[in-house]
Amino acid sequence: MSSPMTSMAAMRSFSNDPSVTSKTIPKGTTRRILGIAGPYRRELIWFLSLVTFSSVIGVATPLLAGDIVNRIARLEGTAGDVVRIALFIAGLAVLDAGSSLAQRWYSARIGEGVIYDLRSRVFTHVQRMPVAFFTRTQTGALVSRLNNDVIGAQRAFTSTLSGVVSNVIALVLTAGVMLTLSWQITLLSIVMVPLFVVPAQRVGKRLQSITRESYGLNASMNATMTERFNVAGALLVKLFGRPEVEAASFRGRAARVRDIGVLSAMYGRAFFTALTLVAALATALVYGLGGTLAFDGSLSAGDVVALALLLARLYGPLTALANVRVDVMSALVSFDRVFEVLDLEPMITEAPDAVPVPADDRSVEFDAVSFRYPAPSEVSLASLEDVAVPAQHESADVLHGVSFRAEPGQLVALVGTSGAGKSTIAALVSRLYDVTAGSVRVGGVDVRQATSASLRDAIGVVSQDSHLFHDTIGANLRYARPEATDEELWAALTGARIAPLVRSLPDGLDTVVGDRGHRMSGGEKQRLAIARVLLKQPGIVVLDEATAHLDSESEVAVQHALDTALAGRTSLVIAHRLSTIRGADQILVVDDGRVVERGTHEQLLAAGGHYADLYRTQFATGPAAAAL
Repeated sequence: MSSPMTSMAAMRSFSNDPSVTSKTIPKGTTRRILGIAGPYRRELIWFLSLVTFSSVIGVATPLLAGDIVNRIARLEGTAGDVVRIALFIAGLAVLDAGSSLAQRWYSARIGEGVIYDLRSRVFTHVQRMPVAFFTRTQTGALVSRLNNDVIGAQRAFTSTLSGVVSNVIALVLTAGVMLTLSWQITLLSIVMVPLFVVPAQRVGKRLQSITRESYGLNASMNATMTERFNVAGALLVKLFGRPEVEAASFRGRAARVRDIGVLSAMYGRAFFTALTLVAALATALVYGLGGTLAFDGSLSAGDVVALALLLARLYGPLTALANVRVDVMSALVSFDRVFEVLDLEPMITEAPDAVPVPADDRSVEFDAVSFRYPAPSEVSLASLEDVAVPAQHESADVLHGVSFRAEPGQLVALVGTSGAGKSTIAALVSRLYDVTAGSVRVGGVDVRQATSASLRDAIGVVSQDSHLFHDTIGANLRYARPEATDEELWAALTGARIAPLVRSLPDGLDTVVGDRGHRMSGGEKQRLAIARVLLKQPGIVVLDEATAHLDSESEVAVQHALDTALAGRTSLVIAHRLSTIRGADQILVVDDGRVVERGTHEQLLAAGGHYADLYRTQFATGPAAAAL
């Protein structure tokens, strides 16, 4: 258990942390939240009506109780009259219970509906973000925005909404009735309100700050768990003997979250205790002053009892609203963090006058293309990145005036040293990024003017680390064409030279491949990726070092599958092993973002330039060296 000194140290550390105290909620956040709730106006009207009804019942009950006290004290009426009033109070309690259930149903309908809309909007929006966004963003931090922050926002409607609205209405009605009974007692009671209203505002701002930091730390822990708990991450941690180091780092952040939780609880409890004390003092004031006025004949005994009960209803909502303020601040922080993601502008958008890529022309042409990767501030949020990046950072051009043309059915190979710009060229064909200067044309259409659907249909990609979802073989293949039949799946698997293996598996197409396909070997994953492209039947195929990390046996099997995939298609092949592209119609040698040589294998060898040097380096100890 934390000692008082530990808690005080935590309070000092948070109070002095400028990264926390400087954070504020944008003014437009509340307006945007109300805009999201717009489609649920009917449910909101019913909810407000039921809340008003319950508040009226809540005010009527103390008045009826006061009437009973007066009848008993003055011996007015009969015992039957008292019983009837008591039964009426019981009936009101039943109606109030039914109203409360209905309120909860409507608030849940509003809250769950709003969160469904918000979660769907965020997911759809993130899907539209460019690849650069995902390369700059921690997966765990992003998932935290979609899960933890959306759930935090959900509480604003499912739990907080009913509390705020009902308590505000109860406050207004209760104060109004108390004024009619005794304006003196009411005013004296209200005078004590600033004793906790002013501290409430300060505590609310402080809680807002530490809540934001708590969400940030939770997002960081989610990111750590996402990276360390997948197969590749867990294997890396074990192989380098880092479990204890990782655990210590995680415990440090978890301890910070714990301290924030302790601090938040201390703020909340201290304020609640002070508020309870103020309410008790006010109640004593009612009985003292009310009793005096009763002896003077200004009030009846029933009025004093009614005022005491109403005061409990006055300070009850104030107490609840003080606690709700914490939830409201937390919800505003959650909404703000979600809105930050929604406010990111996708850099790759479809032009209003976009046209489809011609089905009968599968040429690829680069015309004086230059390109630089976007700065981090253009594509992501600093809070979603692992390392803060200067907001105005500008990257240098990685491509400079690249021009070439691949005719329909031709195989064009890109070779060069690592980091020369080969994969960047491949990414521009699929319009994963937009060029800085020049143009990329597919089928004679600038990819910036092509419809997204036609461009995706025209191009199939196999990368060096093809991704498979944690699903069945059949589901992974149908990601390319959901309506494909089993016969078409088997035809694609046959073309990729992996059908015999899949048939030998006990579950066949229903075999689950594991997280990122880790139940399959590297060669098997690549052949499944090739089968997926064959099922798609694109006119253009891009191979980004598809055999780079395979052993010799797997490479041969994958290369045979690639021969099938490339047959009759326009192909752009990025090759590390030059032996795989000797038969290319055109080989482009890329160096420092420029095409420095082009020609066939034989022409480039004869030229004795960069390509010949690369070839000589790769085959210096092989039989090819003797032929050079």
